[in-house]
Amino acid sequence: MKKLTLVATALSLVISSSLAQAKVSEAEAAKLGTELMPLGGEKSANADGSIPAWNGGITEPPAGYSVGDHHPDPYPGDKVLFEITASNMAEHAELLSEGQKKLFETYPDTFKIPVYETRRSASAPEFVYEATKENATRAELVEGGNGVKNAAMGIPFPIPQNGLEAIWNHILRYRGEAIQRYGGQAAPTAAGDYNLIGFDDVLMIKYSEQGVTPEKLVEENVLMKFKQSITEPARLAGTALLVHETMDQVREPRQAWTYNTGQRRVRKAPNIAYDAPGTAADGLRTTDDFDMFNGAPDRYNWTLKGKQELYVPYNNYELHSDDVTYSDILKPGHINPDLTRFEKHRVWVVEANLKDEYRHIYQKRVFYIDEDSWQILVADMYDNRNELYRVAMAYAVNYYEVPALWSTLDVYHDLNSRRYLALGLDNETQMYDFTIKPSDRDFTPQALRRSGIR
Repeated sequence: MKKLTLVATALSLVISSSLAQAKVSEAEAAKLGTELMPLGGEKSANADGSIPAWNGGITEPPAGYSVGDHHPDPYPGDKVLFEITASNMAEHAELLSEGQKKLFETYPDTFKIPVYETRRSASAPEFVYEATKENATRAELVEGGNGVKNAAMGIPFPIPQNGLEAIWNHILRYRGEAIQRYGGQAAPTAAGDYNLIGFDDVLMIKYSEQGVTPEKLVEENVLMKFKQSITEPARLAGTALLVHETMDQVREPRQAWTYNTGQRRVRKAPNIAYDAPGTAADGLRTTDDFDMFNGAPDRYNWTLKGKQELYVPYNNYELHSDDVTYSDILKPGHINPDLTRFEKHRVWVVEANLKDEYRHIYQKRVFYIDEDSWQILVADMYDNRNELYRVAMAYAVNYYEVPALWSTLDVYHDLNSRRYLALGLDNETQMYDFTIKPSDRDFTPQALRRSGIR
């Protein structure tokens, strides 16, 4: 990996890869909301002002927006500053990941990165900011780093001391309390042909429920519950998945069940983890690629490399628009770059190296995590020969009604097959619903069978 351009702050010097359990001091936590933004990102601008100071992010939706709409662009007047292409990539190499550079090499005639003005739009509710400050002085990793304790609602480690803390910040970042998501995914062939796989997802994030306590989370040992049903094509419709993700995975690992329409029965699915193939993904992502990274981190050694500035997908409202069709987005080799928006942001760089005693199709993974939201925006994955295998990018927007910065589309590029998976397509369907109030009864094996029946 190229030499990192580290930000000259005390934060960027904290690069320990040990499993330090120490909580930060009250004095360090007091920086949250002052010199640091409330979730831990640097509040100030960068040296040349190309990354502005964070001023609260988006706190009000644009005029005319109503809950249920696809979110309109809050920056409609912004124009492309310049485009990075294969011909000028070398001029911008220090601000690109190795995987992004490989995409230029793989698709020299069509792949490009349109760069816009940087807008630090990330925001979260006030209770999340308050909880984050409390977590900073009390949150700890459990044994081996395979879980978190003494934390609730907010980011557990806003001033991270090692790579495991940083990746748990991504896993536990705020995305609302419960969400129903509609849409699907497509895996275009090299020629650009595709079939849409439709999904209906329901996610209940127990960790983020307003008012939840660390003690209650320890008692229930449930981080989140997730249920997914395939809605199309007809041959797969009704197939369903249920996952219970635990806070302390030493005490109890992830629980998962599947419903198969042919057998019409629910089965326990202990293999829905790690590098098991993702649901109906045509072999283009692993289970732990979902949401850029999810699940137990125990198969890797995690190193916090520091911070750098990077061109990352951000404020991708055009890609999110319901004026755009799937055929507008899905092109041979990669999604339509004219619909994407990249900005220069500071990111935490976390490297994961496979432990000797474990197996996984990825020998090494490098994650680039937004300092303002803890959303992984870019991930480079290496195979067992230490060669780039896959590159993933999360195209983020701020969901005003929550508010929360989250991806509208995750794209996983397989460099060997020259194919990609676009996960989260929602332009031709209704928008996510963050107002639902599911109960635990909706996330039982019996409920899975009911939701799977056609």
